[in-house]
Amino acid sequence: MPATPDDVFARLRELGVETTTHRHPPVHTVEENKALRGDLGGGHCKNLFLKDKKGALWLVVTLEDKPIDMKDLRRRIGAAHLSFGKADLLARVLGVEPGAVSPFALINDTDRRVRVVLDRRMMDGKVLNYHPLDNGATTRIDPQGLLRFIGSCGHQPRIIEL
Repeated sequence: MPATPDDVFARLRELGVETTTHRHPPVHTVEENKALRGDLGGGHCKNLFLKDKKGALWLVVTLEDKPIDMKDLRRRIGAAHLSFGKADLLARVLGVEPGAVSPFALINDTDRRVRVVLDRRMMDGKVLNYHPLDNGATTRIDPQGLLRFIGSCGHQPRIIEL
């Protein structure tokens, strides 16, 4: 059974990580998020669940407006040809539906199949925004808190310039 948003919030409390969560209508794309978020500041992010042709899984997280060249990304992270992971694989590995992918979903990757890549520019921000396993909410977290959460899930993210 996948973790719930309440499980994410409990983990964050255990880690002493302060967050604020805002409820909103469910969003599935960056464009929908932009239209509904109002004046919610901070770095708004996109999360790419990818699979390479050798079967390795990747979660690449960057600021929402950062263009991603898949060929360049592949070279930067040392992956084989990359494509987007299918919804059924996403549900099995990260326990979320498309539109709800975020680093918080790593709580469900108990087999540690996913390699995590964070954009350095994103991590230079003061506040970051992600869905807490639910695309009807946005949780604000600072970069150090995000790293503590990811580490508590057994992952060591690579922070690189994308």
